[in-house]
Amino acid sequence: MRKAEITRSTAETQISVAINLDGTGVYDNQTGVGFFDHMLDQLSRHSLIDMTVRAKGDLHIDDHHTVEDVGIALGQALVRALGDKKGIRRYGHFRLAMDDAQVVAALDLSARPYLVWNVDFPSAKIGTFDTELVREFFQALSSHGGITLHVDRVHGINSHHIAEATFKAVARALREAVEPDPRMSGVLPSTKGAL
Repeated sequence: MRKAEITRSTAETQISVAINLDGTGVYDNQTGVGFFDHMLDQLSRHSLIDMTVRAKGDLHIDDHHTVEDVGIALGQALVRALGDKKGIRRYGHFRLAMDDAQVVAALDLSARPYLVWNVDFPSAKIGTFDTELVREFFQALSSHGGITLHVDRVHGINSHHIAEATFKAVARALREAVEPDPRMSGVLPSTKGAL
């Protein structure tokens, strides 16, 4: 079963994450950060990864630790759920349009974390949410999920649309990458013999 549960507890946050890579995009995300919950819902629905996230963080300071630590825990859960990675497609790519915004995401579940981030936001905030935290989330997810992740904004004038297009594009690329490849059942998608 390609499922995993992760619990992460620090002086700043208490996080629990449960995922099922073979789900249907069912989600129940409660972090105390409304806009972030909305983005996690999009990540789950469009990747078809069932996801339950519970987070209690030092929101009286700001949202940073909560957002980053959820990214860390989700990355760790992804690694655990993927196991030896035999039979997966490994690579994913998606170009997503949402109103004025267009975002391209490409990724490799290589165990070599690297983030290329070409996403600028016209505003510093979406409601009360700091737009710079979108990058922080994906940096944490990439680092702890062992993902080479490239994200590029092609167009966009509305920060909400850009952020949402980013989460959806990564979700669709992730969906492709974690899916079993019927032509490679039980085979590691690498000539190195290890991922």
